[in-house]
Amino acid sequence: MQEADVAIIGAGAAGLSLAHRLSRPAPGARRLSVVLVDAPPGPLRPPRRTWCFWETGPGPYDAAVTRSWRRLRVHRPTGEPIEHDISPLIYKMIRSDDFESLIDHELARGGQVRRVEAAVESVEGLPQGARIHARTADGRPDALDARWVFDSRPLGSLPAARTTLLQHFHGWFVRTGRPVFDPARAEFMDLRTPQPAKGLSFGYVLPTGPDQALVEYTEFSPAVLSRDAYDKALDHYTGAVLGLGDFEVIGTETGVIPMTDAGFARRTGASVFRIGAAGGATRPSTGYTFAGVQRQTAAVAAALRQGRRPVPPLPHSARARAMDAVLLHALDSGLVDGAEFFSHLFTRIPMTRLLRFLDGGTRLHEELAIGLRTPVLPMLRAAAEVPRLPRRPFL
Repeated sequence: MQEADVAIIGAGAAGLSLAHRLSRPAPGARRLSVVLVDAPPGPLRPPRRTWCFWETGPGPYDAAVTRSWRRLRVHRPTGEPIEHDISPLIYKMIRSDDFESLIDHELARGGQVRRVEAAVESVEGLPQGARIHARTADGRPDALDARWVFDSRPLGSLPAARTTLLQHFHGWFVRTGRPVFDPARAEFMDLRTPQPAKGLSFGYVLPTGPDQALVEYTEFSPAVLSRDAYDKALDHYTGAVLGLGDFEVIGTETGVIPMTDAGFARRTGASVFRIGAAGGATRPSTGYTFAGVQRQTAAVAAALRQGRRPVPPLPHSARARAMDAVLLHALDSGLVDGAEFFSHLFTRIPMTRLLRFLDGGTRLHEELAIGLRTPVLPMLRAAAEVPRLPRRPFL
């Protein structure tokens, strides 16, 4: 039987971030024993993925950043480009493999976090903590007792919500063999894609060099597409819209991010908590999660070091979540046209302010000014309808 002060289940962005924060010594704080439980190689491990976020200046994970940009561009449905320098913000891209390598190096250097491979089967509450029941890669049962357990595994089903859309995407890492991309500029939202009946679609281009980029097709809609449908959408986007010509696909990524106004239970036992996307770290209106994970894990680490009950906070304010609920309903009900809505926002509002708003960094007067630049009557109608909507499970 292993024992630890803290056990972290799952080695995705949230699990690794919390382990990294707890591996760094804090002056005057009690040294905590930490175990990071990662699933053995196979279907229980999260797939390779790309995380993007924006922050001001250098950050703690810059050594893992694949590429960063200060210039972002949005294309309206009619083709007009909207381009902004987002300084002092920087838009950053991290591949999950690079992030994991960086954190592994830091954990090995600190020596405070043990990493074990086991498939967690259940978590049992104890009078003073919890017991994790797991099975090793060779099938042997294993167990770990911890005072506090933080579970970052994806939920098996989504909580009941008034509105749930899915942000689903498929991307190609392409090599063109000739310089067709501007590495200093990212295509943040290209709305020249065919729009679905409900929701929104757009292209997304992150150049990593003059002849290489991640090109993605993304939808906000109630259901995912078939693999053939994603490939057809990317064929159309890379050919008819971007005009890339011949290129080689050197990698792919696929993902589904729930965009929901559901309430996420961050505490599932007296000493057991959820963190990351399972703990409400995803911003409902955008699907961005990495920055929310950093705020959430920083708060948890601080509470543990100070001897407080480490309940993970929701990294997005109640006001932000209320505005997101209104927007999700407006998109889902068709009260607003998604492509026109977002293109008007980026046309009328400085991109730096809009990015701060999307990350919860704006004040009330700034948010009211942004609201006045949306379709006011449809959004007011959506705001009036949201409180009366029933909460239903997402099937």
